[in-house]
Amino acid sequence: MRPLAQARRVFDIEIAGLRAVQSRLDSAFDRAVELLVETLGRRGKVVIVGIGKSGNIGRKIAATLTSTGSTSVVLDSVDALHGDLGIVNDGDVVLALSYSGETEELVGLLPAIKRFSVKLVALTADSKSTLGRLSDVVLNVKVGKEACPFNLAPTASTTAMLVMGDALAMAVLAARGFKQSDFAKYHPSGSIGRALLLRVRDIMRTGERNAVAQENMSVKEALLVMTKAKSGSVCVVNARGKLVGVFTDGDLRRQMAGDDGILGRLLKDVMSRNPIRINDDALAAEALKIFNERNIDDILVVDSKSRPVGLVDSQDLPKLKLM
Repeated sequence: MRPLAQARRVFDIEIAGLRAVQSRLDSAFDRAVELLVETLGRRGKVVIVGIGKSGNIGRKIAATLTSTGSTSVVLDSVDALHGDLGIVNDGDVVLALSYSGETEELVGLLPAIKRFSVKLVALTADSKSTLGRLSDVVLNVKVGKEACPFNLAPTASTTAMLVMGDALAMAVLAARGFKQSDFAKYHPSGSIGRALLLRVRDIMRTGERNAVAQENMSVKEALLVMTKAKSGSVCVVNARGKLVGVFTDGDLRRQMAGDDGILGRLLKDVMSRNPIRINDDALAAEALKIFNERNIDDILVVDSKSRPVGLVDSQDLPKLKLM
């Protein structure tokens, strides 16, 4: 089988596995979310345990939970019996991952875990397995087959566990009322954190770098304003100083093709009305969203009275480490 065909086969198998797991979602998922929310509400934590590939997936689930405000730790199944059980406290919830539900190291750990006053949520393919029988809630992650041609290497099954973990994390996030502003607390140094913590006023060009011209000004005069500001656009305002339009160097090039006298015309006759704008107190993340959704180079910034107070230039974003 050619590599491309092999890749498509893997995608097909794993997508089919996810659809099968999705079709079996039931009230057990609601109960699992309730347990996590109740535990976290009491300032307890989520303890995640798994072996091998399931353990790797568990670490990812723990990272996703923690980054979205749900305190989560990983318990190594081997080290747990040599002192690491100390991270488990009464009132915690344990999320155990084992596709077969009979993984020797994990099954051997369960009696020790059950000595604590904790709830046990299992991600497994067999609710009648040892893990399934000892759990308070079982989330079924059974898939039809692995993507491995020998049906041996954990592939579709680990994908199912990963997506189930993501589903849990997002459902818990919503149930706990986790907000975008909360997300910034846990990502203060990355581009996500900067975009969520910074306001537009913190990243916009102001003063002489913000080109503003009256609507009765000629295009030639406006170009001098743009040149002085080293800007590719100019905010057009009316007599009251309110934003009424924008004129860009792109507008100039397009209109010169059919109007030799464009330089002498008034801005109000050639400007683009109702330009895309953003308030200066908006989050920088909102500006990023506009750049991602619209094919523009600049966003005009206005205050609460619709007066242009700045400009966000897409070329500045990499320097600000926002892209």
